[in-house]
Amino acid sequence: MGSRRDYYQDPNAPAANSLVPGGSALVTDDHGAVLMQRRGDSGNWSLPGGTMEIGETLEECVIRETREETGLDIEITGLLGIYTDPRHVIEYSDGEVRQEFAVTYYGRVTGGQIEVSDESTAVRFISFTELAHLPVHDTVRLRLQHHAERRSQPYLG
Repeated sequence: MGSRRDYYQDPNAPAANSLVPGGSALVTDDHGAVLMQRRGDSGNWSLPGGTMEIGETLEECVIRETREETGLDIEITGLLGIYTDPRHVIEYSDGEVRQEFAVTYYGRVTGGQIEVSDESTAVRFISFTELAHLPVHDTVRLRLQHHAERRSQPYLG
């Protein structure tokens, strides 16, 4: 697993040289806790998700990535927002510097059981109260904030 470093609103960030469509899922349990994984590459807690592969829709990508990363099967139930802020870039150890391009869907668990993948060190549902004290990247906190606001329309940004 390669290393990655996120830059957000950082004037010293390297210039992006890549744009890859990706998506994530915001899935809650019956108590409103959010399905999160602790990333092996950064140590941050994050929503499950990843990048599209040729031959699949973005919804199929998010369903596949959630299953791979958490062991849970989900269905897509809505759209939280579209996140394409050019001030968020991710630098990978191979020289790729990717501009954020992520769509976050709402999802609902339909089956499976929680399992940790080789990309993460932990997977569980976490309450908003506990999330406030855990390492979460600012761009993921933005998605969590948009969810907490119970917006009537998806975020477009």
